[in-house]
Amino acid sequence: MRRLAFLFLALLFLASCKKQSGTQSTEIKDLIPQHNHAMLIVESESCIYCKQLRKDLQREDISTQLQGMDVFSILYESNAKVRYLMGGKEHISTEEELAKSLKVSSFPQVFFYDKEGNVVLHLPGYQPPKTLTCTIRFVKEERYKEENYMDYLRSQRCL
Repeated sequence: MRRLAFLFLALLFLASCKKQSGTQSTEIKDLIPQHNHAMLIVESESCIYCKQLRKDLQREDISTQLQGMDVFSILYESNAKVRYLMGGKEHISTEEELAKSLKVSSFPQVFFYDKEGNVVLHLPGYQPPKTLTCTIRFVKEERYKEENYMDYLRSQRCL
């Protein structure tokens, strides 16, 4: 009886150690905007400001302002495949490769881009909710075409 129990446990152990058959996901995350503008957040696993930004995005004032804008996020440490536009051309790479091509070195980094994949505003770092709300409005209203970003924030008393 002991041998039978030992044999059963050994088989159970071996079965749990057996490698999974190569069923790696080939799904590609799409970062191509459906609206006129998109917001791309580049995060890191250990970034506390990234976690705070995620909470801020759930606030009613910010989520209301984000209506009509695509919001995407990627993880700097991720090897997941993404499809995106850059300068009007479609590309596929990993999240990490995209972050490196955007020269990300600190977190969070927020990029606003248009439907063709042209970056219209790059924010290195966290912004408090009041400033972020004004920033989203600056991009959605395409004020970047006619006005300096910092001048806009000052004129709207967003700082």
